Amino acid sequence: MLSPFIHGGIFLYDNSYILAACQQRETYLSILKDLTIMDDIFMRNVLKDSACTEYILKVIMDQDNLKLKDQILQADYKNLQGRSSILDCIALDNFGRKYNIEFQNADSGASLKRARYHGSLVDANTLETGQVPNELPDTYIIFITTNDTLGFNLPICHINRTFAETGQSCPDQLHIIYVNSSVQDDTALGRLMHDLHCPNSQDMYSKILARRVKELKETQEGVDTMCDKLNELIAEERNEGEKRGILHTQKETAKNLQHMGMALEQISLALNVSVQMIQEWVSADHIPAN
Repeated sequence: MLSPFIHGGIFLYDNSYILAACQQRETYLSILKDLTIMDDIFMRNVLKDSACTEYILKVIMDQDNLKLKDQILQADYKNLQGRSSILDCIALDNFGRKYNIEFQNADSGASLKRARYHGSLVDANTLETGQVPNELPDTYIIFITTNDTLGFNLPICHINRTFAETGQSCPDQLHIIYVNSSVQDDTALGRLMHDLHCPNSQDMYSKILARRVKELKETQEGVDTMCDKLNELIAEERNEGEKRGILHTQKETAKNLQHMGMALEQISLALNVSVQMIQEWVSADHIPAN
């Protein structure tokens, strides 16, 4: 009888390391095939090509002369109490504007209060010693959501403060933008939303995004990179819960991967558990946003 063991974060039932490694890679390739830019782990690697970030900002801001000057992916920002939050992308453009771009599959992670909180985090981590609040730049908090989170049935919503008594705009230079990626019409924004959900490079409108997706999915170097990243992600999730027992760890890993945007079928492959069982685990209780 074969004994269960863990290798690279995946439960395997074989006593051959080589066979296990081959099975693991096939599992990762199957997961990789279905990943889109809306999936957290794939998004991180697509945006490592800053041209992709620049293109996304150009479309959302409707500004062709926008140029990306700098970006930080997975920025670890802390508030005054030391609470840490990982922000998907922090970017700076040629006009001195600062952006926080978030890709949100779960509505619970895209609440208006979360957008407000992200704005405060960006501000708190912008000023250097000796700078004063008036030196804060124009800041844009952009949430790209899978669903129509705000419920207005609009492709994009801009949120800016106003003076209640006069109706005039408040020039605090904080702007919140919600982009509803379920609207994929024949506009520049709609085509971008299509591409963010498209798993195949040949079916994408943007040559910039398609080139990067093809690089990660169809070249040896890109595939190796993504397999390594998937391995790290799943191993990390398992290691965090290994002391709590195998079954409990599998459940927590499934919930965490689902919260990060991975589809149930992909989680099923990664954990070697049926889709039905994964569905039961993730539906058992509410998964709070980080």
